[in-house]
Amino acid sequence: MKEPLAPPPWLASDLRIRRVRVAVTAPEGLPLVIVKIETTEPELYGVGCATFTQRPYPVVEAIEKYLAPFIEGRDPADIEDIYQASAVSSYWRGGPVLNYALAGVDLALWDIKGKLAGMPVYQLLGGRCREAAPIYGHASGRDAVEVEEDARRFIDDGYRYVRCQVDVAGMSTYGAGEGRKRAGQWDPGAYVRAIPNLFAHLRENLPGEIELIHDVHERLAPPDAVHLAKELEPFRLFFLEDPLPPEQLDHFRILRSQTSTPIAMGELIVNRAEYLPLIRDRLIDFARMRVTAVGGLSVAWKIAALCEFFGVRTAWQCPADVSPVGHAATLVLDLATPNFGIQETQPFSEASREVFPNGPTIREGKLWPSEAPGLGIDLDEEAAKRFPPPSPLANDAWTWARLPDGSVVKP
Repeated sequence: MKEPLAPPPWLASDLRIRRVRVAVTAPEGLPLVIVKIETTEPELYGVGCATFTQRPYPVVEAIEKYLAPFIEGRDPADIEDIYQASAVSSYWRGGPVLNYALAGVDLALWDIKGKLAGMPVYQLLGGRCREAAPIYGHASGRDAVEVEEDARRFIDDGYRYVRCQVDVAGMSTYGAGEGRKRAGQWDPGAYVRAIPNLFAHLRENLPGEIELIHDVHERLAPPDAVHLAKELEPFRLFFLEDPLPPEQLDHFRILRSQTSTPIAMGELIVNRAEYLPLIRDRLIDFARMRVTAVGGLSVAWKIAALCEFFGVRTAWQCPADVSPVGHAATLVLDLATPNFGIQETQPFSEASREVFPNGPTIREGKLWPSEAPGLGIDLDEEAAKRFPPPSPLANDAWTWARLPDGSVVKP
């Protein structure tokens, strides 16, 4: 039995982190990495999301072999100090594996703090700015007519916001129909020609008050991104998502000067050196980072405040490969952030709700919180065992698309 690390001199509480455990489960077919922090109070524990579906097991290793021994014995109330000390304990920092590991611990500690306070975590951040978070549906199809039909399904359910993706014939098109299921060729020229036609059809046929979104998914060269954003101006998008990869952040200055189409960016960003200039220089309209990819609630809360000062709204990236625990934590920020823009989410299956009871619910195009203390969601460990994770490479295929000349295209 190892000796716990010496606590900081200011500690007064007798409560301690007794054990940090990790579970990997896949009720939706994707490996979800969940952290459970137990305390010296037998009934008091917290759960957090450390899900990095493309590389789950390095995250598990980082938590079990490095973070757990580092924080066991600490007072779970000291969330900020634990985060700061853990973040620099590996010396090199700012990468996705460590950030996801830190996030799992951070969210579990916030869950514990909310339970100790007897209130939802959003109350600890100043309380609600709204009763629920508007979300957007994910509509797709083989052509514009199919996308319209799929969008109407969400509109009929009360959604005001819809993300629209369409197949480009014969191409491995992100987020649409068969293209998202296979690795193959992707032609940026054909794509840039197709997307304005899609939104011309949708604006002509859908109600004018519906807000439309499109995800480029970083697959364009800068000139193509500028051209597409300008072509989409007449169709009044709510935002154009990730038009450029993180490797081309300087080109956002050119993009901003050339188009009035609102821009969302950040899905692949994990390091503050990347997102700070985008926010500070008002080069984007929506911050699109993933709460768990940037290190957890402690960091994301600061990013949201930074965005508020610069007139940038939040649109946290939160698809199906974020666990319901991660969705619950993201909803905390949505409720407590005045500069909230939109929430991405996915309906979870009955299997997921069995593994993660008492999570957020979707009604009338909004994500509604549980009012339970903490993050308001739990982990049923016995149910989790019934859904073993698939191959570690099960979620990689959509990243394998290539340009017509055979070279790799950034996803």
